[in-house]
Amino acid sequence: MKYLRNTWYVAAWSDEISGDRPLARTLLDTPVALYRRSDNTTAAILDRCPHRFAPLSAGCVKDNQVFCAYHGLGFDGTGTCTHNPHGPIRRSMDIPSYRTHEAHRAVWIWMGEQQQADPALIPDLSYLAGAPETAFSKGNMVAQGNYEIFVDNILDLSHTDYLHPTTLGGAGITGTKPEVHETDDFVDVTWFVPNQSPSPLLKSLFAELPEKTDTFQRVRWYAPGVMRLVAGSMAAGAPEAEAMANFNAHILTPETATSSHYFYAATRNFRVEDGELNQQIAATREHIFGTEDKPMIEAIQNRMGDAEFWSLNPLLFSIDAAPVRVRRRLQRLIDAEQGDPC
Repeated sequence: MKYLRNTWYVAAWSDEISGDRPLARTLLDTPVALYRRSDNTTAAILDRCPHRFAPLSAGCVKDNQVFCAYHGLGFDGTGTCTHNPHGPIRRSMDIPSYRTHEAHRAVWIWMGEQQQADPALIPDLSYLAGAPETAFSKGNMVAQGNYEIFVDNILDLSHTDYLHPTTLGGAGITGTKPEVHETDDFVDVTWFVPNQSPSPLLKSLFAELPEKTDTFQRVRWYAPGVMRLVAGSMAAGAPEAEAMANFNAHILTPETATSSHYFYAATRNFRVEDGELNQQIAATREHIFGTEDKPMIEAIQNRMGDAEFWSLNPLLFSIDAAPVRVRRRLQRLIDAEQGDPC
């Protein structure tokens, strides 16, 4: 599968990476070993020893190097072989390394041309970094589905009325035409639903709510799979500044052509010191995604098999405006990077 490579992907949450043992991740069909140096910076190298191809992640970290558990070869964060107990060190023993950068509580990795890895290109998710622990939650999982299917799922939120009828649905989004705005850096899609009853989820979390609310949901997509979702509700007719709003991140990093690393995080602007509410919201999100979104997307991947999305001639509706723009834009970026003129 062709991936966009000259871009930043999330490889892990910061607290997943230690200086004791490497963390193994498959990213864009490539095995990677991530670890933390003594100065607290992170490093990423190919997770395959060039001697007998053992996973370096099965070894240990010592003196800022990773040592292979099979025959003891050592490699530093640049992929340079630094230790060979069986003879001289040769440059042919070196392995690929990947630039990393820590931002917004995550470790980002650049899988393309390493000299192009500019941290200024990392999408702005600073609202996550500044969130108090009592109003912040995060997680990640590997799911069996192509990352673009997961991106579609966030860019078309009309599915909430059907896949999540007792939680996120029921607030009238299906009858609302999404507004799509595109710039050189991102694609935005917004739903605004006026004068509707609050969703079942809001009713379950809050004892006192207005009978009618105005709600908005905005998703900003950055290539290839970083999305910022802001969802808010306020009394019908009230200004948006009075909204109870959740600020979410949905980040997809391809593992393989048919599996994805899904990183998610959230904070909010209300009851930010309520740790119990925070746990309740996080548990609800885990349940919704784990029992509804994830099984559906995995079932979609199963039905698609190895077929390319457009080859199946999908029906297109107005609700598909953002997913279609994003899919086509991403393909143009990949073609331009890899020199495909068609």
